[in-house]
Amino acid sequence: MTLPAPPEQTLREPLDRPVEPPSRRIARIAGIFMVITFISIPALPLYDQVLNHTNFIVGGGAGDWRVYLGALFEILTLIGGIGMAVTLFPVLRRQSEGLALGYVTVRVVESCLIAVGIVSLLAVVTLRQDLAGGAGTDNASLILTGRALVAVHDATFLLGPAFCAAIGNGLILGYLMFRSGLVPRRFAQFGMLGGSLALVTALLVLFGAYDQTSGASFVLTLPEAVWELSLGIYLIAKGFKPSPILYDAGARAGVDGPLMPMLAAADAAVPLVAAP
Repeated sequence: MTLPAPPEQTLREPLDRPVEPPSRRIARIAGIFMVITFISIPALPLYDQVLNHTNFIVGGGAGDWRVYLGALFEILTLIGGIGMAVTLFPVLRRQSEGLALGYVTVRVVESCLIAVGIVSLLAVVTLRQDLAGGAGTDNASLILTGRALVAVHDATFLLGPAFCAAIGNGLILGYLMFRSGLVPRRFAQFGMLGGSLALVTALLVLFGAYDQTSGASFVLTLPEAVWELSLGIYLIAKGFKPSPILYDAGARAGVDGPLMPMLAAADAAVPLVAAP
């Protein structure tokens, strides 16, 4: 017959185990999602034939798998973008619910634009497989349709990863991190600077100053990319810095309670006075 453990031992064992605060877990998950978004970097080289070779849609041979692989990388990127925004929302809303909701909205819009770009390139591959080399196919019309679909992808690439990333990850997220003190303030200021530069280069590309894949665009976008990757690594390795919004019970903000357990534990330790 197995005897149950004494009540005091049963209560003591869970308290002796180190408990990870919810804020640490949230920071790690958000950082992982942010790093995942960088998996789309190989997509551009994989898309080279469909984007830059006019006759790709009427040609035969290999090359379709490269588009499929690039599409897979971009799908993982849009999942990572939405995942990070949703993960950070319970924390960021403690600083500003309006900006936190705006950040989630921008990331969702960015992911939707990326999805439209993926669909446009997959449509090029489908037309290539179904119509290229077929009897009665008008190659000129097929090429025109293919370039139109590529133009849709180029527009989504500008409006999504360029504009939305600059506004969302750079300006909004950088400002929220700066105001809340969840990361070092100089680091957050660098993020806002990177977002500003990325927004400027996106505007210049929009008005035809240079191409989005040019050297000037790369230089002005690089600080934003460094901010995003560094933030992801920082959140995974260190988590959030101590901040009042993590300890706030959040009654006025409509949140559930503190994300750091110290205040909750202190409140629980206060003896209750029996009612007369």
